[in-house]
Amino acid sequence: MSPIANYTTTVTAKKSIKEIEDMLVAHGARQILMDYDHQGKPVGLAFIVATAFGVMPFRIPANIGKVKAVLTKQRVRVEVSEELAARVAWRILKDWVRAQMAILEAEMVSIDQVFLPYMQMAEGGKTLYEVMVGYRFQLPGGRG
Repeated sequence: MSPIANYTTTVTAKKSIKEIEDMLVAHGARQILMDYDHQGKPVGLAFIVATAFGVMPFRIPANIGKVKAVLTKQRVRVEVSEELAARVAWRILKDWVRAQMAILEAEMVSIDQVFLPYMQMAEGGKTLYEVMVGYRFQLPGGRG
């Protein structure tokens, strides 16, 4: 099994975050907000973009802890630092956002369609994905 993407990156998390922000702004993001952990490290970002259905908020997590666990399990280094995990997580997110922007630019999808799982709901600030997990992927009120 090959190690996860970008496991050797030397690009800082800050640079990857800036690249993500630049792509989002270039594709209509009106506001971007960083989410930080209790140590002041960036762990996700939220943004607002205008869609055919109005202005919509989205929130994308970096899940640095999970990336660190995978890097540790894959034994890519003797010791996996938080900084390495953050660099890898944000670089993976940058690549993913770039891929989403490519299919958006090809007019294969709309921006709300691409980021739909990450749409921030009024229900406690959860994403649509998190809400649907709570409903075990069944529409509220049943399907019948």
